Amino acid sequence: MTTFVDRVELHVAAGSGGHGCASVHREKFKPLGGPDGGNGGRGGDVILVVDQSVTTLLDYHHSPHRKATNGKPGEGGNRSGKDGQDLVLPVPDGTVVLDKHGTVLADLVGQGTTYVAAEGGRGGLGNAALASARRKAPGFALLGVPGQAGDVVLELKTVADVALVGYPSAGKSSLISVLSAAKPKIADYPFTTLVPNLGVVTAGSTVYTIADVPGLIPGASQGRGLGLEFLRHVERCSVLVHVLDTATLESDRDPLTDLDVIEEELKQYGGLGDRPRVVVLNKIDIPDGQDLAEMIRPDLERRGYRVFEASAVARTGLKELSFALAEVVAKARADRPEEEATRIVIRPKAVDDTGFTVVLEDDGIYRVRGEKPERWVRQTDFSNDEAVGYLADRLSRLGVEDALMKAGARAGDGVAIGGEDDAVVFDWEPTMMAGAEMLGRRGEDHRLEAPRPAAQRRRDRDAERDDAQKEYDAFEPFQGR
Repeated sequence: MTTFVDRVELHVAAGSGGHGCASVHREKFKPLGGPDGGNGGRGGDVILVVDQSVTTLLDYHHSPHRKATNGKPGEGGNRSGKDGQDLVLPVPDGTVVLDKHGTVLADLVGQGTTYVAAEGGRGGLGNAALASARRKAPGFALLGVPGQAGDVVLELKTVADVALVGYPSAGKSSLISVLSAAKPKIADYPFTTLVPNLGVVTAGSTVYTIADVPGLIPGASQGRGLGLEFLRHVERCSVLVHVLDTATLESDRDPLTDLDVIEEELKQYGGLGDRPRVVVLNKIDIPDGQDLAEMIRPDLERRGYRVFEASAVARTGLKELSFALAEVVAKARADRPEEEATRIVIRPKAVDDTGFTVVLEDDGIYRVRGEKPERWVRQTDFSNDEAVGYLADRLSRLGVEDALMKAGARAGDGVAIGGEDDAVVFDWEPTMMAGAEMLGRRGEDHRLEAPRPAAQRRRDRDAERDDAQKEYDAFEPFQGR
């Protein structure tokens, strides 16, 4: 059963925003007391967070579909809906987030580093928030915006100071088991190690991590064996240690050839040419191994390698090796450029940036693309004429109507707002108000302007009394004659 996974495709979906509420305040003797619809709640985000207690992506291999909760809709009485809860997904240190095309979206290194993989949708405004001096009683509310959804690829690149590389069965797992407290699987057959193993080594005052990378073979950089799958775990390591088997039983292999083959695979993979190298001649506890180590050591030193002879079984040469690696790691850390504090870069939009584009497509459709127009369309309830009129007003104020005219659009031409999959298509009328003007000014409720019955009856009686008084006043001069 798989217990280690370092690459998964994750399907994430953020929560959608709750719809706004269209409500009118009602109480005794005041049936139309004005709008009091609350706003919808915001949808929850999907957030990736580095957690050093997590070492594998296995959970997401078994459950690749993750969704945050939606925001609650608004209610009457100016009650806003509850925000959706963010979905926090812990990932191992060194996780790289990519899109489906391989573009790196985020490199998550360091405890607590976060990345928002999918952003929750905005909640819709209720009619109380839409009221203004000109729009006293909106009879509509805005819909919530759907949350972002998509696929991301998570790749784990082990974060370690030292990487042990070499052929299968070269003794890498045995070395890490005696240099640290790690307990990898050890056996006398190739490809015993199927997952990277990490161990912590203390040498004097230096503490460093060491990784045992699964065995490499010729063609590993092109996908043969397990190499291509695990070579990425070498990328973050500061020091590469070649573990050479001086007691191999294969007649067509020797340590120098093994070293050349592994170096060629590292070169083909790319990006590792600047890492310092150390060579370990392993299994010198075997007599033939000791003889071969003494024979090839001068050749390796002439190539510029620091060479150490060791035996994980006899536990010889380990102290010298651990302190030498600590020295190389300390130097690599000192040469590493200091990390600068993250600077917040603000890039304001140009003053003349309209925020949208209008393009005439081959089929004669004028397509409008932009963050605001597309969001406004998603928030509009097209079953409500007043809401459609409000959308038309917003688009006109943004300049969409003028841009369509400049692009050559005429009455009756097709206009699409949004992408090809979720666009709203309609026949364009230059005024963008067809039918809505019959409602009066958009957002006004003439019921609020109508007098109440009792007040109207009082006015009628007052008018009749005034008329009678005028008739009496007109007749009074003729009395007494």
